[in-house]
Amino acid sequence: MTHSGQNNTSIDLNQFNQVFFEECAEHLAEMEQILVSLSDAGPDEEQLNAIFRAAHSIKGGAGIFGFQDMTIVTHVLESLLDRMRNHEIPFSPAMVDLFLEAGDVISMQLAGHRDGAEVCQESIDRIRAKLQQVVDSGAAAPSGEAEETENAPEAGPVIPPDSDSSGVACRHYELEFSPDPDIFKRGIRLESLFAELEELGELTVTAELPASADFCTLDPELCLCSWHLTLETTAGEADIRDIFEFVADEDQLKVFEGVPCHRVEADDAIAEAAVVATEQVKFSQEFPCNPVEDAVETAPGRRAYDKNELAPGAFGRRTSETESSIRVGVTKVDQLINQVGELVITQLMLAQTATSLDPVLYESLHRSLLQLERNTRDLQQSVMSIRLMPISIVFSRFPRMVRELAAKLGKQVELKTVGDSTELDKGLIEKITDPLTHLVRNCMDHALEKPEVRSAAGKERHGTITLRASQVGGRIVIDVIDDGAGLNRGKILAKAAERGIPASDSMSDEDVWQLIFAPGFSTAEAITDISGRGVGMDVVLRNVQAMSGRVTISSEPGKGTRVTISLPLTLAILDGLSVAVGDEKFIIPLNSIVESLRPTSESLKSINGKNVVHVRGDYIPIIPLYELFNMDARVTDPEQGILILVDVEGEKAAVLVDSLLDEHQVVIKSIETNYRKVDGTSGATILGDGRVALILDVNSLLQMRKKKINF
Repeated sequence: MTHSGQNNTSIDLNQFNQVFFEECAEHLAEMEQILVSLSDAGPDEEQLNAIFRAAHSIKGGAGIFGFQDMTIVTHVLESLLDRMRNHEIPFSPAMVDLFLEAGDVISMQLAGHRDGAEVCQESIDRIRAKLQQVVDSGAAAPSGEAEETENAPEAGPVIPPDSDSSGVACRHYELEFSPDPDIFKRGIRLESLFAELEELGELTVTAELPASADFCTLDPELCLCSWHLTLETTAGEADIRDIFEFVADEDQLKVFEGVPCHRVEADDAIAEAAVVATEQVKFSQEFPCNPVEDAVETAPGRRAYDKNELAPGAFGRRTSETESSIRVGVTKVDQLINQVGELVITQLMLAQTATSLDPVLYESLHRSLLQLERNTRDLQQSVMSIRLMPISIVFSRFPRMVRELAAKLGKQVELKTVGDSTELDKGLIEKITDPLTHLVRNCMDHALEKPEVRSAAGKERHGTITLRASQVGGRIVIDVIDDGAGLNRGKILAKAAERGIPASDSMSDEDVWQLIFAPGFSTAEAITDISGRGVGMDVVLRNVQAMSGRVTISSEPGKGTRVTISLPLTLAILDGLSVAVGDEKFIIPLNSIVESLRPTSESLKSINGKNVVHVRGDYIPIIPLYELFNMDARVTDPEQGILILVDVEGEKAAVLVDSLLDEHQVVIKSIETNYRKVDGTSGATILGDGRVALILDVNSLLQMRKKKINF
């Protein structure tokens, strides 16, 4: 191989490692998601190509970043997938487990480099041997026919390779490579790229600088060269493009196929003819660095590959999809949200100050402040949307878990997901995974029966678990539904009595179901490595309540159980109504408010010593805020105050306050971080006058009221 041109400076690739780690984890997750969704018929062409691209991307990235140990498994896996794509090795259901095991090993290697976790070399060797065995078992299938068919030009004069068994058919390729000037800064080493090309055959590399280049002012960190390469190889065009997958954009790499030559070592005359044919199609002045399309099409013996012929993702690093997104650390997003939150507080302070100014004399100022308020609200919503992520990120973790647990428990289970695109705050995404995991494992172990039991009960042999997400107002509702045996009321009451938990036969079903959230409560007859120790449901309740959420259960014997988790859309911002109680101000989330009213004496009633208000046929309990927070209030008589009707998952209450103040979009600040946990609140915010106002958690208020008066 010959090189001419400039040498790039040495670049430390460690600064880019985190990007590779994240992309590798995404490729592994994508591959696993496709594998667990496959039917017995196997993957279609699009799915197989997607799995192949994921494996190839991991291998290519690992090679570029110097993690050579990660290429050991991915190389064999890629080879096997490639032969499956070429229909040389048929798909079998056992391959799904094999590929999942390979993904686990690659994930283990990734954790080793990223987190310093222990890596088991025995596992690496074992999975590599398994994959190689499958590759070898299909070696008898013809491998050349598919490749030649795939690489055969669709148009233009083509001379087929000689079929004489005395030689090996090769093709002549000419490449035009015009990389980005910042390619060196991205950690790309061109000598490694060319060395990989040279492994395919005989390579010649020529670098060309633009005529205007000034050597005295050249920046060694910028690539100003374009590259002309000629390659004689038995490999196909796709193999060449694979090498440039993470390096070149579609318009930066042109591949032209020349007249095929037939290299026979024993026949000098034929070898000489092949060299002559090669020389005739070498680049000269008539083929400049950026050839026009017409010249390419009319050049004899050459074929330009249209970008539309490339497989999806052939330039995986630089597709339009990846260029339309950017990877930003969560810390930076949180910092941006906090800064916008401070901007909102400043805007509120300006608005508060402006209320004391004459709107006629300062009309222009008031108009500008209204415009600032609109712009601030739009900015805040835009920034918040950055933090929202689809809940499919969580749901995608469960298909494999269900598949493996079903095999372990001897059950047939189908997992369905609905509402995968529902968006949730990233902070909640990270916290909801653990509760959902507990719920799904409980469904697998306790709720769903074995196939023979289901058949005897007249059900289908396979059970179904459904994960459903939806947005209702300003809250996200997640349902975990199974069609199993349902909860056993008698067994739960008996277990509660055994553990000394207050319970009675007169309790409603809803109250009985809530007993399973008690710490250590379990009706499992035996302890397994899946469940049965009474740890799980109490964790679910505690974690969900920590997110200002609520958990409810409904169940029907023999038909199944539904566990519903309700969460706020975000923990960073909300629209609220400010109210006054005595000298203090509170914020009530607007998504919980139904209406506000001043009750009449006829609508106020007392039932069993408890004050209620009669509204359109419903008797709604009254919650005086001043009683719950032990405050001095100006208004204690509901008839003299304001009642705010709130509704949380169908449970209603009327909150008594002194007066209504204003509607705000407020930034939620953590009380626990700066003070301590305050019952009945989900946080605090800073108002325009600089005062701190508590943000009420309506669900928590209802629970406090029940405990205080046993309502």
